[in-house]
Amino acid sequence: MGCDRNCGLIAGAVIGAVLAVFGGILMPVGDMLIEKTIKKEVVLEEGTIAFKNWVKTGTNVYRQFWIFDVQNPDEVALNSSKIKVKQRGPYTYRVRYLAKENITQDPEDHTVSFVQPNGAIFEPSLSVGTENDTFTVLNLAVAAAPHIYTNSFVQSVLNSLIKKSKSSMFQRRTLKELLWGYKDPFLSLVPYPISTTVGVFYPYNNTVDGVYKVFNGKDNISNVAIIESYKGKRNLSYWPSYCDMINGTDAASFPPFVEKSRILRFFSSDICRSIYAVFGSDVDLKGIPVYRFVLPAKAFASPLQNPDNHCFCTEKIISNNCTSYGVLDIGKCKEGKPVYISLPHFLHASPDVSEPIEGLNPNEEEHRTYLDVEPITGFTLQFAKRLQVNILVKPAKKIEALKHLKRNYIVPILWLNETGTIGDEKAEMFRSQVTGKIKLLGLVEMVLLGLGVVMFVAFMISYCACRSKNGK
Repeated sequence: MGCDRNCGLIAGAVIGAVLAVFGGILMPVGDMLIEKTIKKEVVLEEGTIAFKNWVKTGTNVYRQFWIFDVQNPDEVALNSSKIKVKQRGPYTYRVRYLAKENITQDPEDHTVSFVQPNGAIFEPSLSVGTENDTFTVLNLAVAAAPHIYTNSFVQSVLNSLIKKSKSSMFQRRTLKELLWGYKDPFLSLVPYPISTTVGVFYPYNNTVDGVYKVFNGKDNISNVAIIESYKGKRNLSYWPSYCDMINGTDAASFPPFVEKSRILRFFSSDICRSIYAVFGSDVDLKGIPVYRFVLPAKAFASPLQNPDNHCFCTEKIISNNCTSYGVLDIGKCKEGKPVYISLPHFLHASPDVSEPIEGLNPNEEEHRTYLDVEPITGFTLQFAKRLQVNILVKPAKKIEALKHLKRNYIVPILWLNETGTIGDEKAEMFRSQVTGKIKLLGLVEMVLLGLGVVMFVAFMISYCACRSKNGK
């Protein structure tokens, strides 16, 4: 009887040990299965989850605009006073709703090329007004004229055309005109062929961004979605040194198995450069654990603060000998127009940049850019891209509309917030197909391991107790 009991206890201990060992074996095997599945599904080729969502995003992407309405235009033009602005918005458009086109796989170098069509649909229900709302804003053509044409004689000719068209330093424009373009009265009088349509984002609708060429990850999953080359209308070659290099992805996804220590690099054609984000915090997004990566202040720092930015300082006067920070001159990839990009309300910019402007209230929470990335797949499930478009205006003695200015202004025109969040249906699918299976496998592993250990310990204790009793 005692022998049978001992055999039963030993058998129970063995079963427990087997369960524990099986649970321990299942953990690396399960991890291998997960890794194999993820590596298969994130490749950018027909039939994968990544490819389906990459061709056409299943997320509604919106671009909100806030316009800086100038309150004292005459005072500024005549006395070179501080510019008082009042932001108005949001005015919301749906964007990125069109599928990628001209998708071409290259099996030799494991890349896929494409263009991204541009389109914007106004969303009245998500806006504070209509596209016909009017604003007092900087006259884009007048402000740009002395930058593009530096010759004094040419400026004198342009001045006569500016006066003849009754143009001035500031103008009244509707939202639709300011964003998407209008026939400028001054440029319409120029006697030689030039584009007479002006707009902050002109041309946009019915245009394409690209050609992009990205690695599809077929041969090396660690470079999936990373941009191999970009050939667009925007000229990037003016950056000296490595600044014209295109690093990273387009931010829609990153190579899988993202760690918090990784720096996520991505290219944005809006600012004509590559930039990066660093880990900020853990976030629960509709039941999906994601890592929030944020654009650091260091990315827009001066070369004194961040030596890596030395080649983005292309002139010495406006930048105060490269000591100013928080703004990026992208004029040379905007056909010479004096366009500067910054974070909204000059967040993280040096005091000298915002000093001539009143009415700005930079706020980290509202004005920072971030990406919420699911770390296993590398998919971006939520993002907020926030940028401000500014125009540099300088005194110009030969142009009457600008001759009373006594200082340089980097004038904020508008700021935008482009956002996208995974929908409820897509989130449910993601939970069931990715995170749910991973959690279930992990739970099974832990249960088997834990149960095995408990059974082994319990039966061994009982066996030892039994042996001790029998010995007495």
